[in-house]
Amino acid sequence: MADRATPGSVYRRIVGSRIRSQLSYRASFALDVVAQTIGQSIELVAVLVVFTQVDALGGFARHEVLVMYGIAATAFGLADLAVGQVEELANHIRTGELDVLLLRPLGTLAQILSADVALKRLGRVAAGLVVLLHALATAGIDWTPVRVLLAATAPLVGAVIFGAIWVGANTVSFWVVDGREFSNSVTYGSSFSTSYPATVYGPWVRRVLCFAVPSAFVAYFPALALLGRTDPLGLPAALQYCGPPVAALTVAAAALVWRAGVRRYQGTGS
Repeated sequence: MADRATPGSVYRRIVGSRIRSQLSYRASFALDVVAQTIGQSIELVAVLVVFTQVDALGGFARHEVLVMYGIAATAFGLADLAVGQVEELANHIRTGELDVLLLRPLGTLAQILSADVALKRLGRVAAGLVVLLHALATAGIDWTPVRVLLAATAPLVGAVIFGAIWVGANTVSFWVVDGREFSNSVTYGSSFSTSYPATVYGPWVRRVLCFAVPSAFVAYFPALALLGRTDPLGLPAALQYCGPPVAALTVAAAALVWRAGVRRYQGTGS
């Protein structure tokens, strides 16, 4: 008697089929990756252009800002690769496809995320990782075991935070007919804001970045720890190592919002 398929094995087969279908067109796949890499590099150019006019940004030199940018770009690329497909939630609701997903004996969110694994987004990850490795190598960091561990895990922790923000922001579509613009302002806005030091923003924006949408824990605080700098804002040094628990809390909050949205959903009526 054949073994019964588990949800995990079903998801692996779905994701595997999506990956194989994209790799079957190698030239197209390579061009898509290059396009994503160029798109991410344009954001880097914007940062570098700023430093043609100033020597420091928010009290941080160029090599220090590049550490923040590298962490943020790599984390965002990983989150985009893993959960970017959740942006299609609004379309699923509007077309009634979500009703079909809810009837299946599989997790609804997992079905949405596995519906289209866009490997081309690896270009964003690669661009961010190259900048991060270069920045870490040239920033004059006094390496310790703790900092090595932090450098290795910061992009992953940041990706979890970004991913949770992505899911939570797109869940607004359960309440709004098309909440994509709102969710994009939160997700892509968070990506932009984390590329720069929190010190360049006004007090109320900093409070949002630190406590409402915890974007500061993606790159700003880890970068301070890596660079061995005290926070110019006077915040406790312990925050520089609080990325993992903040990521866990953000995931828990996103899960609660998602469940509330699913419970509220009553179908399209069609």
